[in-house]
Amino acid sequence: MDGTLLNERMTVPPENAAAIQAAAEKGIQFIVATGRSYTEAKPLMEQVGIKTPMITMNGAEVFDENGEIISTVTIRKQVARKIFHILREQGIYFEIMTMNGTCSDSKMKRIQNVASLLVDLKTTDSFKIAVSLASARLELMAINYVSSYDVILDDPNEFILKIIAFSPENQALLAPVAEKLNALGNLAITASSASNLEINHIDAQKGAALATYADKLGIPMSQVMAIGDNLNDRSMLEAASVSFAMGNATPEIKKVARYLTDTNINHGVGQAIERAIRENLS
Repeated sequence: MDGTLLNERMTVPPENAAAIQAAAEKGIQFIVATGRSYTEAKPLMEQVGIKTPMITMNGAEVFDENGEIISTVTIRKQVARKIFHILREQGIYFEIMTMNGTCSDSKMKRIQNVASLLVDLKTTDSFKIAVSLASARLELMAINYVSSYDVILDDPNEFILKIIAFSPENQALLAPVAEKLNALGNLAITASSASNLEINHIDAQKGAALATYADKLGIPMSQVMAIGDNLNDRSMLEAASVSFAMGNATPEIKKVARYLTDTNINHGVGQAIERAIRENLS
């Protein structure tokens, strides 16, 4: 969603919504695949009157159009402890996404990192303004603040779906940390911006979730199209027969995708959908 379906104001532009609805009228199924949680993603689609299935937290959870959970893939607690240790060693702030919502152990750091994301997404060029926007946005979001993540690790009723680590002030830290995390095995290490790492179980990836959902609908991957902008979209772009990179996508994603569309600011998703239908891409 961020950097793809959403514009710089973090809303679905009318051009994208119109293209999705036009595709639906032709019998084309649309599905959101995002690193966000369901509670963060659903309201954005409701604002434009679109009811759709969702792959959330990079594939850790999949929901049908009625909000019913189809599948869940968690990170084992003993693995999570090792992940926490690696991140803490480097002084990297991180958040945990569970079945009960997103958890943070520092409101100040959360605001700072959301502000950095807003600057990355071109919502504003001013970090000071971004901090104000982030503070206002977080007031509307259900965030669980905890004194220690051990509370979650020790609770048998809490299940960890995704861990997201932030290092906007020292992005060079992320590559060696990603190597250490990969060495743990059975993890998918991706990113949704240059300043973060997204950590999931190896089976919780957008591509695998998309293929499973398409199979459930009886749709072969040769008839599936995907659009993305960052590393957490790579598995999905590789799995789909028709793949579009956003104009604002990372160089790696532009190499992976078969086609290129406009930026998220210029409603590139809507343009890609219209082109795919017009040219009958396959």
